[in-house]
Amino acid sequence: MTGLRLGPLLRYVDWETASTATVWVEADRPCTAEVRCADGASGSCRTFAVAGHHYALVVVTGLTPGSTTAYEVLLDDRKVWPPEEYRFPASTITTPPIPGDGDGGEKAEPATVRVAFGSCRWAAPPAEGHRPSRSDPVGPDALDTLATRLATDPDAVRPDVLLLLGDQVYADETSQATRRKLAARRDLNEPPGAEVADYDEYTLLYDESWRDPEVRWLLSTIPSCMIFDDHDVIDDWNTSAAWLAGIRATSWWHERIVSGLMSYWVYQHLGNLSPAELAADPLHTAVHATADGTEAVRRFAAGAAADPTRTRWSYRRIFGRVRLLMVDSRAARVLDEQQRSMLPAQEEEWLRDAALADPGSCDHLLIGTSLPWLLPPLVHDAEQWSAALCRGERGGPDGRWARVGESLRQRSDLEHWAAFPESFGRLTDLIREVAEGPEAPATVCVLSGDVHHAYIAEPHASAFAPRDTPAARVLQLTCSPVHNSIPAPLKAGFRFAWSGAGRLLGRLLARHGRTGPPSMRWHRTGGPWFGNQLMTLTLRGRKAALSLVQAKSTKTGTVLELAFDHPLTDETPPSFGQSTKR
Repeated sequence: MTGLRLGPLLRYVDWETASTATVWVEADRPCTAEVRCADGASGSCRTFAVAGHHYALVVVTGLTPGSTTAYEVLLDDRKVWPPEEYRFPASTITTPPIPGDGDGGEKAEPATVRVAFGSCRWAAPPAEGHRPSRSDPVGPDALDTLATRLATDPDAVRPDVLLLLGDQVYADETSQATRRKLAARRDLNEPPGAEVADYDEYTLLYDESWRDPEVRWLLSTIPSCMIFDDHDVIDDWNTSAAWLAGIRATSWWHERIVSGLMSYWVYQHLGNLSPAELAADPLHTAVHATADGTEAVRRFAAGAAADPTRTRWSYRRIFGRVRLLMVDSRAARVLDEQQRSMLPAQEEEWLRDAALADPGSCDHLLIGTSLPWLLPPLVHDAEQWSAALCRGERGGPDGRWARVGESLRQRSDLEHWAAFPESFGRLTDLIREVAEGPEAPATVCVLSGDVHHAYIAEPHASAFAPRDTPAARVLQLTCSPVHNSIPAPLKAGFRFAWSGAGRLLGRLLARHGRTGPPSMRWHRTGGPWFGNQLMTLTLRGRKAALSLVQAKSTKTGTVLELAFDHPLTDETPPSFGQSTKR
């Protein structure tokens, strides 16, 4: 009998017609996968095969707008989800109401959109992580804790979408359980050691992460959007041209990057797409046209690794009058020291067009990028200083200072937007253009993770529209990790980086690197917060609120403890519903 190996994951819910969704599953053999909803909506398709694994992204049609309906998954007409005696509530698909007039002709209230986000989740702590000891775990998993709360508290308000902003799996920091499986396949004394080496080993990471019972239920009932960061492939992926040359010289890198992109396309990227985008995707069509899609996916991934400009991983999602632009800030970087760019030219053009399209059509613009745009000022100046040294501002591109800059860049992870100074400036200019004028949205929020702590940063008022000119509120919202850790010295370092002394040290570095005065100044308006955590934006009309919850252990279990809950606009919608400890 055909069994369900992994999933289901509820991925896309259409906010325009409110009648369509997609559900991702992995079966243990070829079959027809079907989703049947209690309200009569349904969808089915044949699985496609990659490296002996069998997947389907089922398009469900006929959903009722403004409703919540339970669903089942069948493989070859046999129900496999939910399993018998399942201890969690039914997996459901929730659709938004269709915009329109209310009863009696009055204007309908705008829909509330709740967007939860975070990044950096170890499914299980690695065998040799940066924890003080094996007996000192990293603390409760924020996704596990959120799932438990939503499953057990009927009054808890669910997010409408979950944004996972990178490091969904850790290819380079495997758990003890995964290492035992790797050791059964090959000699871990040979490169790449206890890191994953190929597609089959990547599937072990997704098994470990998505089979977690609480997370499995959560992802089956809350739609999700995903984008990779470095650990989905390797730490500091695409830091610099020197880094890339070094990794390409190894015997194992080609298989690693090809397998990483193959698995990302299958497990994460496909579900980011709408049904119309799926129908137009040539690779999705190709894998369904053959009994074994392995070579088609491998050719695609190898081509994307050799020439990243051939593939766009970035995408757009619309939630009523909320526009989300998820940006790939890893795979397609331009690494030439004299032309460094976070995004290639065509990707920048896509981002600009998507951000500026249909002025006045959105109340809130969200830009999801795994790496923060605005960092603590000292870190920002250090990254710009390092980039200046590497391009030869002190002694030329082959001089001693260039070598110092490259060494610091690689050892200290100096590779965020600030390390690509012209890209930082162009993104700033784009945000300024979106945020100014009578048709500007109420907020422009850059959502990021990566740095293993959370904070809110905001440009100084003078950075954008002149006084008395309509302008959006612009915010950098950084939330990380979901389940990971940060050493105590780094906590102290991040706090210092926001301080007056840290700013002064940053200006000295800028003077030495001849980077010039900053094009914009910003300040911290919340945080830093340390721990396993999630942020949630609650958006309704032109109103916005932000909350931050942290997973805490208690004598009776783990809870989400409110650390921050404040409006971002003059008037604010109800928050995530976590104003008290529970």
